[in-house]
Amino acid sequence: MKVFATSTDFDYSWEEVSTSNWRKYGPWNEKTPHVIAVDTLSRTIDPDTGILRTERLITCKQTAPKWVNTLLGSKDTSHAYETSYVDPKAKKVTICSMNMTYSDLLSVRETVVYRPASSNPSARTTMEQNAKITAFCGGWQKIKNSIEQFTVERFQQNAAKGREGFEMVLEMSRKVFAEQRELRILQEAKTALAP
Repeated sequence: MKVFATSTDFDYSWEEVSTSNWRKYGPWNEKTPHVIAVDTLSRTIDPDTGILRTERLITCKQTAPKWVNTLLGSKDTSHAYETSYVDPKAKKVTICSMNMTYSDLLSVRETVVYRPASSNPSARTTMEQNAKITAFCGGWQKIKNSIEQFTVERFQQNAAKGREGFEMVLEMSRKVFAEQRELRILQEAKTALAP
């Protein structure tokens, strides 16, 4: 098993990040054109804790190397299962995902956590991301290590693109929120001045 781990801060509040997380995939993020569908399977709120739990199926264009497709048989799409927990009291979003495609040969289990940054918690959010990658190749340790290392390197590249794309989504969301705030203030002013 190999582990990929990274941490970064976004110059956005936890409220902005936790709201924008739902817009992470789609036409507004040019860094994720491989994501072709995001289907919500279930969404519940725990009445005692207020935690929002969401299960989603994420469908992507296959990005496996040609040698993998040749060896295993070509697939046009791949699927990942994601469960997220939004805790508004603790100001924490936890997202757990795992691959469903080729899961009998390679297991990728990713966890992403967003919480207010320790430095300037009202305006910055820390993202902690880690992935545990395990290849199942029987007794072929050298092949197993090569597959795991390749996957870690690919994951690292994709994580960098993902952060860039999420920054774009956050900036777009900030503009939308500012416009909505201005419209709300304008509407309140009109209502207050109405006879």
